[in-house]
Amino acid sequence: MIPLWPARLHHLRRDSPQPERLAKFYGDLLGDRVEPLADGTWLVAGRERRVVIGKGAAGTVPHFALQLQDAAQLSEYRRLLKKAEDFASPLLAEGAFSIADPDGRRVVFGLAKKDSPAAGLPGRLQHFVCATTRLPEMTEFYRALGMVESDRVLEKEELTAVFMRSDPEHHSFAAFRAPESRPDHHCYETNGWMDIRDWADRMGSLGIALWWGPGRHGPGNNLFFMIEDPDGYKVEFSAELELMPKGVPFRTWPHEQRTLNLWGSAWMRS
Repeated sequence: MIPLWPARLHHLRRDSPQPERLAKFYGDLLGDRVEPLADGTWLVAGRERRVVIGKGAAGTVPHFALQLQDAAQLSEYRRLLKKAEDFASPLLAEGAFSIADPDGRRVVFGLAKKDSPAAGLPGRLQHFVCATTRLPEMTEFYRALGMVESDRVLEKEELTAVFMRSDPEHHSFAAFRAPESRPDHHCYETNGWMDIRDWADRMGSLGIALWWGPGRHGPGNNLFFMIEDPDGYKVEFSAELELMPKGVPFRTWPHEQRTLNLWGSAWMRS
């Protein structure tokens, strides 16, 4: 298998017709610093989390970046990954590269530059999820990158969702069958239930309504709630995400609401 393991989500880029407004929203939401970058984008960065905000269509995610462990792993991965292209990022060390997935989104691989320690509520940027009209192709693509399937969701025998990991955490990437291809959400992983409470209290103080949850997912078994940003894009806060060693085989779940929320109603993408 191509040597992606272990790798973690380092940052992603969110685009918006009003990037400065969206950057301020995320800065207020997370209590993180907001600063302009030389290329005209905005950086929102805090405690183990980074989001780049650029100008573009509402709710889009042009790329997300995975952090590898060291230069040797990065070099070997680049040697084996066909069709990779150089990728320059102010958040990654020299030598980063990327490849486009079946929906045209760039998946970036690189080494993180050193960050200064940051304060704020715990919420590490942990996974990115998309919706797609090409779920079988997306599954094969990310499997070929070296990700490992954790859970599948099936409607009869048709795949409706897949959760994939690049380290022992249940998923760093997931995809849902949907009538259109689009970003679905990204997630901040916290340290436990009391952090979920504290983040929900923060939402309340900011006047941001919880959009879904609190609840508990079946795949991943994590506690969660979601909110919407000003472009209607979803943001998740999670705790207690399941750990699965590399050799553990994937499981299968039925396509029903209880799979996505063991506590109640669910957001069904299709």
